[in-house]
Amino acid sequence: MHTPKNQSEQPLAASEHPLSPRERQLAFDSIPALVIRYSVPAIIGMLVNALYNVVDRFWIGQLHNTAALSGIGLTLPMFNLVLGFMQLVGVGATATISLKLGAKRHDEAEQVLANALTLCILIGSAIMAAGLIWLDPILVLLGGSPATLPYARDYLQIILLGNVFNTIGFALNHTIRGAGNPRRSASTQLLGATLNMVLDPVFILGFGWGVRGAAWATIISQFVSMIWVLSYFAGRGSQLRLKPARMMLEARAVRQILSIGIAPFTMQISMSLVTILANRMLKFHGGDAGIAVMTIVASMTILFLMPLFGINQGLQPILGYNYGAQNYQRVEAAWRVGVAMATGIVVLGFALVQLFPQAIIRLFSTDPEILDIGSQALRTYLIVLPFLGFQIISTIYFQSIGQARTAMFASLMRQVIFLVPLYLVLPHYLGLPGVWLASPIADGLSVVVTAVLIAREMRRLHQLGSQQIPESVSM
Repeated sequence: MHTPKNQSEQPLAASEHPLSPRERQLAFDSIPALVIRYSVPAIIGMLVNALYNVVDRFWIGQLHNTAALSGIGLTLPMFNLVLGFMQLVGVGATATISLKLGAKRHDEAEQVLANALTLCILIGSAIMAAGLIWLDPILVLLGGSPATLPYARDYLQIILLGNVFNTIGFALNHTIRGAGNPRRSASTQLLGATLNMVLDPVFILGFGWGVRGAAWATIISQFVSMIWVLSYFAGRGSQLRLKPARMMLEARAVRQILSIGIAPFTMQISMSLVTILANRMLKFHGGDAGIAVMTIVASMTILFLMPLFGINQGLQPILGYNYGAQNYQRVEAAWRVGVAMATGIVVLGFALVQLFPQAIIRLFSTDPEILDIGSQALRTYLIVLPFLGFQIISTIYFQSIGQARTAMFASLMRQVIFLVPLYLVLPHYLGLPGVWLASPIADGLSVVVTAVLIAREMRRLHQLGSQQIPESVSM
């Protein structure tokens, strides 16, 4: 099989816009080097960004107050809900922009960008208002007890005040990567997370603000990140301009954003609902200590998975651009490199969890009960971690090429189809250990189904590529 050089060049020849240096990278550079170049900055940014919540929990843990730690853990479903809306716009706009740039539709890409900002403002404001109005009923629904409710309220009501900043900064930072500038995107995450890490101990311990200090540190950092993101699209470094005249919502652009973003949105909303269910199971079988342990386990899980989300972010513009340009061999190659990188990372995380579980738990709490429950919980919860790299990268593959329904199904398998029944059944028979076992069993089942889906998709790519070979060879 000949390398389809003309296959890569043919869609570009009809372009009304000359290729930018970044577009030439996406179209012609070595795939392994390209994935590393785009993913490494995103991995660094996502790792640092993961420390937003991990550092909050670490410093709150230094208060030696289990109720405070559990109270912060109660807010996780709300964070998943907010993250879902941010990904609805951010992931949807990023994939759409990448596909349009690959198809040489620069003006349409700018329309998508401007509409994404408008959606961020509208959605972020709506969530802030609803959350503040119904804060106490929401926290009771999430499993709050008389001991944990005051801490959860103090934390979440401040976080909600900064929701618009967070939504704009997060969603539009995704589009920076989709437009071909992964370093700038990573610098946004690095800036916000570093500022949060500096402010946390000052506000929590230095000023004595407790959980309120953690919340203020977070929203100040999110505001600075938002300004940094918006300044990029106003400067000369961006090939896309954020034009106020295009902020009026345009039906086609909104539909394209939402049709792709619906998959990660559904996944996050499902995660929120499942976390509520998990908190209720934990409260019944393990009390506030069980919720505190899940807070720690969830924090470490996020820390281990964030590098995979960084690879996802690096892969999105590569997959989307080359799929839009009909460079199918490069699409498959990028997916394979992404899976290999992700698997290496999660295998390392798995080794750390299995070898040093108690040392990890001690970072957050020295309570004997939490240490006893947490060590086994961490090992059990992440027993299938080595296989999650394949599953997560494959899901983002479907999102990046515009197969929103398949991506949504792959996401829902774990969060709803498998995990909810397991949460309802296993704790009934096994008690608290059943809560920890539900997640790895759901992960294992979803990996098997995803393998079937991706195998079928790779066969389809091969067929599309083979149909183009005669034309490429004859040129």
